[in-house]
Amino acid sequence: MPTIFTHAFVGGALGRCRFAGRVPRVVWMASAVCGMLPDADVVAFSLGVPYDSMLGHRGLTHSLAAAVAIGWCAAGVCRPRAGDPTAASKTTPGPFGWWAYFTLVTASHGLLDALTDGGRGIALLAPFSSARFYFPWRPIHVSPIGLRFFSARGLDVALSELQWVWLPAVATVGLVMWLRGRR
Repeated sequence: MPTIFTHAFVGGALGRCRFAGRVPRVVWMASAVCGMLPDADVVAFSLGVPYDSMLGHRGLTHSLAAAVAIGWCAAGVCRPRAGDPTAASKTTPGPFGWWAYFTLVTASHGLLDALTDGGRGIALLAPFSSARFYFPWRPIHVSPIGLRFFSARGLDVALSELQWVWLPAVATVGLVMWLRGRR
């Protein structure tokens, strides 16, 4: 998996691409949490759940169905209510837009994990299928779990993420902001 920091960063980058102007802090917090939340399944290791199980690591919580459910919940928490000054903004999405945005942020987790060079695949179609998937091209080094991240292997992972996720995300956000400024 990419590191938890990278998943949170991608959530923020997607937010910067989607929203112009002022966005409530809760949206940024929810974007980071939605990006990281699928990895809550690492608790399964300590509970003795097999890795390949639907409830194991990179299982149900990494699926597109889970992204839809998490996106729905986050949209309910973050969507501006009537009378909120941000509710009338042209760049603030309606209820469906909030749900779609948070679904995309959450789904980005499994999609990034499918670009890694380790693990046993991502159950993107769970609970409808237990098949696990990777993309054919997998340039991101898989992150060691826990304190093993603070090792030479962890540094290698961080450099891989910088090259394949962080720099392209920063370039994309910069391009989007530049294009907005031109309008």
